[in-house]
Amino acid sequence: MREMTDLAGVRQTAKALLMLDLVLTPYSPMVVQHPFTNSGITYGQKDGKMQILNLVENPDDLDAWRGSIKKAIEEADSPYHLYMMVNPPYALTFLKYTKPYLGRDDFSKILAGAWIMSEYANSDEAVSKVELVEMFRASDPAILMDTDEREQLAGLDDPVTVYRGVTSYNAENIKALSWTLSYDTARWFADRFVESGTVYKSQMEKAHVLALFNGRDESEIILDPKYLPEIEPALENREAEAMEPKNEIEIQMGG
Repeated sequence: MREMTDLAGVRQTAKALLMLDLVLTPYSPMVVQHPFTNSGITYGQKDGKMQILNLVENPDDLDAWRGSIKKAIEEADSPYHLYMMVNPPYALTFLKYTKPYLGRDDFSKILAGAWIMSEYANSDEAVSKVELVEMFRASDPAILMDTDEREQLAGLDDPVTVYRGVTSYNAENIKALSWTLSYDTARWFADRFVESGTVYKSQMEKAHVLALFNGRDESEIILDPKYLPEIEPALENREAEAMEPKNEIEIQMGG
């Protein structure tokens, strides 16, 4: 990875992403997907005045909007500023294509933000798990994580006990990068969307743990799923206690 960021290269890549077509949804024109917007109805400048623009149904409005975003891209004074302009679902896509132009410091800072901002980073169709692992391995841990996160990671046992909660939506995506140190957090993810999902448990060697994030109070562990050993459903505390052999006193007392 390069030492210094080529801001011109990052800007050029951002402009290329700007020219991608809007992806329509059942709620269009109000809701669309695009690297720089999630709505087809926006407020912007056209013909010298601010007005409501319909990016889906009016090509002139789309051209005017693209012109204003292009101007903002050209005026951005840092790659992080450009990254903050990106629609969150495209954050990792932006990082993937700007990576050749980013210095390691800027790359690491954006990766930390993009990962936390991406709701479904583990199932991003534009960025594979292999590419995500490579991103984390290329980053600088001193920038990727804050001091407390680095110290907590250094203090973990080896191997590390990790949990992952899945619903019907991501039940086939167990071997993912994102796990947690907390059974309760994994249980929350398994039960969200009014579902009763499954919590899985595994033991991971610290050599294959890539990062630890506490930014969302999730005790999130990022790991290389290629090295995950046996994965099994995690028993809740009360289930585990019920399976423990009773001692002689408990048996005599009918416990």
